[in-house]
Amino acid sequence: MATIDACRAALEKLSDNMQHAEGDVRAAAALDRSVSCHITDLDVTFVGRMSDGRIHVHDTLPGPPPDRAQIRLALAGDDLVALVGGGLHFARAWGSGRVKLEASLMDLFRLRKLL
Repeated sequence: MATIDACRAALEKLSDNMQHAEGDVRAAAALDRSVSCHITDLDVTFVGRMSDGRIHVHDTLPGPPPDRAQIRLALAGDDLVALVGGGLHFARAWGSGRVKLEASLMDLFRLRKLL
């Protein structure tokens, strides 16, 4: 089972990947939105903001997200680590319910370029 530190490191790696993206992916990463990532098996939530092509994690809170972020992700810690590491395909994980992503329809269209 992934630890909180491993999940934070995966989010930092995802943020680094977004920062160095090019073309359509870089444009999708340029959103300015509040974000939350609930790690279901650890029952913790990383909250922060996507801006300047990065994810800035501001806090780690116990339990599900207290406020509704504009972009919300929920998954197990091992799945987060596998997604960022390339061992898990996002579309398959999302389609099977292992990953939940909630955002406005417009944001989902933009985010699909990242995934």
